[in-house]
Order: sequence, then C-alpha cells, then structure tokens
Amino acid sequence: MRVHCLYLLLLAALPAAAQIYRYTDSHGNTAYSDQPPAGVSSQAVELAPLNRIEAPPPLMLPGVEPAQAPPTRASAYTTLQLSGVPNGGVVRANNGTFNVEVQLQPPLRNEHRLRLLLDGQPYGQPGNQPSLQLVNIDRGEHRLAVQVLDGERVIQQSPALTFTLQRVHRP
Repeated sequence: MRVHCLYLLLLAALPAAAQIYRYTDSHGNTAYSDQPPAGVSSQAVELAPLNRIEAPPPLMLPGVEPAQAPPTRASAYTTLQLSGVPNGGVVRANNGTFNVEVQLQPPLRNEHRLRLLLDGQPYGQPGNQPSLQLVNIDRGEHRLAVQVLDGERVIQQSPALTFTLQRVHRP
C-alpha cells in the first residue's frame, strides 16, 4: 500500500517539473509548449526562479510607543448574543414562529452579515437586521446561535442557547 501511495505522489509531482519549449510556428510566430513539436526545431526554455519579497518590518518612530494591535476580525464585536429566547427555558409558539433579537456591540459593520444557526445548521439567508424570525420550527429541544459573516467567512459566533419549543398538537 505504501508503494502505491508513493507512486501516486510521484505522478502528481511530474507536471510541476515539466519542461517548456520555444519554437517558431508555420506563420513565423514564436510559440511555447510543454511538448516539443514534431518536425520543428525547438529550444528548451530555462525559467528563472520566482521572485520573493519579504514584508518589511513596521516603521517605529523614535520616542513613540507602539500602539496595541487593532482587534482581530475574530473579536470584532465585544457583545454578540441572542435575546428573546431563554437559555434552558421554554418558548411557546403554537405555529412554531417566533423572533429572536441579536445584541451586538459595536453596531454591525456594513460589510458584515448575520446568519442564524438552528441546531448547528445555517437557518435562512444572512442579513443585516438584528431581529431574526424563525418560521414553523418543530417542537422539542433546539440550539440557537448567531454568526457574523464577512462574505462567506465566519468571523465570530455567539454562544449557543438551548431551549425547548412547545406547540399545541391538534390531532
């Protein structure tokens, strides 16, 4: 089995080591290919190594103390929590529809969106409103949290609340 894995890794690395050829086509244009053309004289091209530039260190002004680093995107909001649902409590909604509020400090940035998680799965479309509605949720125990998104990337998530939804059962 190890031999097969090694063989597959070597095959995967072959395209990275491919040679480039330069030749002149029938119209007099210079062309490049990874295969030498048949019946045409070609020349192997030696590629220069890629350039790498290291980031310069930050400039420090004499006599000025460096400021604290700005908060990372992971902690962009000092307060991020849900309200309107009692943690460990009961929500009564006969049709399974109710609202939750997002408490957020500082206010939501324009580029960020809020996404609700119901039982660990995204619920509804991300939006910028701090009031979120859940519709036709099944009765029973559920977990609820909210995420702050920057595009598709999750930058922060609230602690999960656990609640039990009670609905009237009509036979």
